[in-house]
Amino acid sequence: MNEPHVLLIRLAGPLQSWGLTGRFARRDTHSRPTKSGVIGLCAAALGLSRGESLGALTEVLFGVRADRPGTPLRDYHTVGGGRFPLRPRDLLTDHQRAAKATAEVPDGEGQGPFGRAELDAWYGSPKYVAADPVSGALVSGEVRRHALITERWYLADAVFLVGLEHSDAVFLERIAFALEHPKRLLWLGRKACPPSGDLALGVVPGSLRDVFEAHALLPDASATYGAEPVAVAKVRPWAWIESPQPLPGVPDQPVRFNADGGVRSVGPLSDQPVRFDADGGVHSLRWETRHRITIAPNARGWDIIP
Repeated sequence: MNEPHVLLIRLAGPLQSWGLTGRFARRDTHSRPTKSGVIGLCAAALGLSRGESLGALTEVLFGVRADRPGTPLRDYHTVGGGRFPLRPRDLLTDHQRAAKATAEVPDGEGQGPFGRAELDAWYGSPKYVAADPVSGALVSGEVRRHALITERWYLADAVFLVGLEHSDAVFLERIAFALEHPKRLLWLGRKACPPSGDLALGVVPGSLRDVFEAHALLPDASATYGAEPVAVAKVRPWAWIESPQPLPGVPDQPVRFNADGGVRSVGPLSDQPVRFDADGGVHSLRWETRHRITIAPNARGWDIIP
């Protein structure tokens, strides 16, 4: 049997957002990258289409070390309300309003209503668009005419070291090459969150925990935890490492251990990707353990672009 190898991936940028349960009104973020998000990042880099089999990507063991956990950031949104210039979409989704707006512009005068006529206190969020049985115009079966309030959560200035463990080093090298030469655009959980600097940091032999202990903190990970500076040698970052087998416990009550080796808790997460369909992904449960990582005094440093 081949020895395990680990592909190390650096995830850093001004903002990251790794949602677990978010919907339109409230988009949450996990405290760390999710396996689904990272596998999706790798699938995009490899050029896989939605609905295409993920293949061996579903077989990797996932781990993440929080070199700099970042700060939660809430982005408050109001969508609509007030006065807005008339848009072409408004004419397509509300034929009565379209007739009223165009009637105000005599033939041959000006450039039509776009950008000049305004809709007072109206915002169209069309749902169930279909042809009107009388006029044949496209209309919306449900139009909301008031401001929508939403919120998005991000991690600001976070830096994570992610590991993907697999016995096939060649497969991991192919992912590493794709991350530095991606076939599709990459982002850290959400399209508004592009990554910075190097992503793939190489493939090394060993298990996830051994590799995390053998590598120094990333250079852009500040050695400040809380309000007071802490010496780098004394920093013991948290790491979450996937278990290849289910562990005891129930989803809403993770089991806690006082075992040797710094294991603190285990619990299942519903972020094991099965497939990424155009209308939403399919996921299953996976299990992980949480560790305090003691970085070796002779830990390997980094020569990367932050």
